[in-house]
Amino acid sequence: MATTDVLLETASAGDFLADDEFVDVEDRAVRKLALTLRQQTDSDPSFAEAAFEWVRDEVGHSYDIQNPRVTLTAGEVLTHRVGLCYAKSHLLAALLRAEGIPTGLCYQRLEHGDGHVLHGLVAVHLDGAWHRQDPRGNTNGINAQFSLGTEQLAWEIDHNRGEIDYPQLFVSPAPCVIDSLRGATNVLTLYGTGLPTEL
Repeated sequence: MATTDVLLETASAGDFLADDEFVDVEDRAVRKLALTLRQQTDSDPSFAEAAFEWVRDEVGHSYDIQNPRVTLTAGEVLTHRVGLCYAKSHLLAALLRAEGIPTGLCYQRLEHGDGHVLHGLVAVHLDGAWHRQDPRGNTNGINAQFSLGTEQLAWEIDHNRGEIDYPQLFVSPAPCVIDSLRGATNVLTLYGTGLPTEL
């Protein structure tokens, strides 16, 4: 996704370094992990790739591992090592922002059962452009990889099935995501019927 293809919530890439309640950049454990990964790499792209792979592979997707725990903030996701796509994206965004890489939250609308569901991912600003990454986790043939060239996301959009690549990049999570998860007690129940269906 090139810069010209996105709609930024704010004009400044620097705003995408912000700490907030959900992308909690200042969480002590988040900052420690970010620094550890940074020290193991030698450039912004290699650090971004390491952070992506850590979240993709070391944090279980709630549905894949059938864990009902609800996580929402980056700190919660890191502590419990589990989360839906949204929560995993919050952690990845926090790790990257902690080390100075502007990162936005973005979304797709995907077919889900008899309807649709909103899917969360991130976009990183490197080499003068925004590049989407999907840390959801690879399973059942999914093969999402870090890329600054041709995107390799978990799913390709099929417009004939009502699917959408939303162009907006958000500093903070979309309100519908927060509203859906904040009051939930069992994320597996939510996964079946309670997730947002569109922005």
